[in-house]
Amino acid sequence: MTEAHIPTFAPEVIGHIGSVSITNTMINAWIAMIIFLFFGLFLVKRIALRPGRLQNGCEYFLEGLFGYLDQVTGGRKETLRFLPIVGSVFFFILLSNWLGLIPGTGSITAGHAPLLRPANTDLNLTVAMALVSVIASHIFAFGTIGFFAHANKFIQIGTLVKAVKHGPIGIFTALVECMVGIIEIVGEMAKVVSLSLRLFGNIFAGEVLISVISSLVAFLVPAPFMLLELLVGLIQASVFAMLTTVYLTVATSAPHGAEQ
Repeated sequence: MTEAHIPTFAPEVIGHIGSVSITNTMINAWIAMIIFLFFGLFLVKRIALRPGRLQNGCEYFLEGLFGYLDQVTGGRKETLRFLPIVGSVFFFILLSNWLGLIPGTGSITAGHAPLLRPANTDLNLTVAMALVSVIASHIFAFGTIGFFAHANKFIQIGTLVKAVKHGPIGIFTALVECMVGIIEIVGEMAKVVSLSLRLFGNIFAGEVLISVISSLVAFLVPAPFMLLELLVGLIQASVFAMLTTVYLTVATSAPHGAEQ
């Protein structure tokens, strides 16, 4: 039986830069971003009219991704608009999840804590990414259908102004629509909670499972669970990216009845 570090909910602080605490999940996230950046620059420099194997592989993957996203967005034009944020979220989550499975991630320590820990086992990071996805959907909506048209989904400004002219029925209708708007606002908050907790819960549970199994049996037995975590990392990245695409698509759609 070998001793292994069982992760806690809060990431471990391994150092400080000034007054800023540096956690092991932050290091994992920085490594993922650096790999992401250098691979992108490496690929851009090698783009050619006669593509090599790497370019062919990337183009094949992107075509499959485009077709998948087109089914949600309804067209290639919208897919290309959303791809920078959706693609960045997908690849960052995928890479940061898989980095947590590199041998030595939990065993290399700095003091009494592991030097590296999967970035998405930090609830702060998953909440931040969820906020980016939801806020981006509203920014895209303001630019696509207009500020007042989008804001009217939550606060019925026009209805409130006209309510007085229609007497008690108009006022009652305005109150009902205001309540619906409040429910919509709560729904936007629920998106952040759902996105962040789903990703955090799945990745954290997998990390705890592998740590426990590794503490009991160091060789061979943890391997199937690590392979399973590769699949879980891919699924969670896909789910997060697809839900982000759905939020962007719904937010940029014209409100019901706008055609009239």
